[in-house]
Amino acid sequence: PEDWSGDERVLREIPQYVFDHAPYVHLFSGEKFWPCDIAEHLLHTTPHLNYTPIYSRPYHPNLTNLDELNDYGRFVYLKSDDNVEERPGWLGGSKNIPRNPDSSDSHEDDEGRTDWDGRIDGKNEDERIYRNEGWYDAGLGDTKDRGGIRPDSATEEGEELLDRERRWSVSRRATGGKSDAPAVLIVINKGNGIVDAFWFYFYSYNLGNMVLNVRFGNHVGDWEHSVVRFQRGVPKAVFLSEHNFGEAYSYQAVEKIGKRPQPVIYSATGTHAMYAVPGSHPYVLPLGLLHDETDRGPLWDPLLNSHSYTYDHLNDTLRASNHTPLAPTSWFYFNGHWGDMSYPLSDSRQYRFAGQYHYVNGPLGPRFKNLGRKRVCPGNGQCVIKHWLGGERRTSRWKGVGRGEEMTEEDRRRFVVGDEDGGVP
Repeated sequence: PEDWSGDERVLREIPQYVFDHAPYVHLFSGEKFWPCDIAEHLLHTTPHLNYTPIYSRPYHPNLTNLDELNDYGRFVYLKSDDNVEERPGWLGGSKNIPRNPDSSDSHEDDEGRTDWDGRIDGKNEDERIYRNEGWYDAGLGDTKDRGGIRPDSATEEGEELLDRERRWSVSRRATGGKSDAPAVLIVINKGNGIVDAFWFYFYSYNLGNMVLNVRFGNHVGDWEHSVVRFQRGVPKAVFLSEHNFGEAYSYQAVEKIGKRPQPVIYSATGTHAMYAVPGSHPYVLPLGLLHDETDRGPLWDPLLNSHSYTYDHLNDTLRASNHTPLAPTSWFYFNGHWGDMSYPLSDSRQYRFAGQYHYVNGPLGPRFKNLGRKRVCPGNGQCVIKHWLGGERRTSRWKGVGRGEEMTEEDRRRFVVGDEDGGVP
C-alpha cells in the first residue's frame, strides 16, 4: 500500500460502512458440506478441457495463475481428483465450521445481538414501492455495449401456502464465529452515491435436493452470494441468491443483530441457497415439491476472514482493497468452471430424471454473476423488493438446472477473447 499513488489508494478503498453492515450467515445445523477455501479447492482439482486432462501429469494452479487456463478456451473444468461419491474430507470442509468467537475473534461490542421478533413496523402491501427511489436503478448496468441485457429470470410464484406468522427470539449476546474458509467481498461504486457490496461464499460441493426420492443437481464447486446496496452510506436493500435467481428485501425488513446493525441470512442445507428466514422453503415442480431447509445452525461472521476487493465493472478491473492489499486477483478472471463437467450418462454415477441430471456442471466464478447490475437483483428486468418477513408465504416455481451453469452469450462476447463463434463444448 505504501507504493500506491493517491488515486490508486482511492480506487482500492472500501468505505467503513460496508464492514459495519456486513452480513452474518446462519449455516444449517445438519450441514454436511461446509464453507471451503478456494485456494485449497484448487489443490484437490485438476484442469480438464471438457473431459480430457489438459496436462499429462497432475497440475494444480493457484490463485495467482488460475487465469492462465483461459489459453485453453472457456470449456475448462476444475475436475475433482477424488471420486466425490466417496466423500473425501476436503469436499465437506468440516474443519471450516465457524468456531465460537473469543475476544480475539469478535468485533462485536458488549451489547452484542439485539432482540428481534421477526416483524417490522409500517408494512406496506405495495411490493414495488421502491421503484421510484434513487437507488433502485444504479449505473449503466450490463447494457448492450457492455455485454448485453440479460433476460429476466425472476421465479414465477406458485400455489399459496398457509399463512405462517413467525416470531423468533434470539440471544442478546450471540456473535458470529470465524471460519478458516475465507469469504470474498467485492465492492462496486455505481456512481451517484450508490455502492454495491457483494459477499461471495464458496463451498467445494453442492448436494442437490430430493424430488420423489430422487436427488438431482449435485455439483463440485458452489458459489453463492448476497448483496447489500448502499445510498450515500445508508444500506437500502439486500439480495440473496437462490438457485437460478433469488429474493430482494429492503434493508429494514431483514433480521439484524448488533448496534450498527448487520443483516442475518440463512444458508440452506446442501444447496447453500440463501434465505432471509429459517424454516422450509418449497418450490413447485411438475412432478412434486422440492424444499430447501434453513435453521439457526453455526453463526458465521465472514468479515473475520475474507479476501476484499474493489471492482470497476465498466473496465473489468479487480483490485485488492486497502484492507487486504495482498489478496490475489488472477483467479477472478478464470473463464472456466469451478468443478467437474456434467458426467455423461455412461458414467455409473450419472442419471437423468424429468430432464434434470443427478450431476451437473460446476459453476462459473463471481465475475459471471452480473456484477454490473443496475438493480440489486441480477436480471435487468423486474426486481421486486420485499419489505416484510413472515406473513403470507408462497411457493416459487423452480425452473431446473438441466446440465448446470453455462456462460451466457453476452458474457462470452464481453469476457472471452478469440471466441467469436462461441465454441462447442
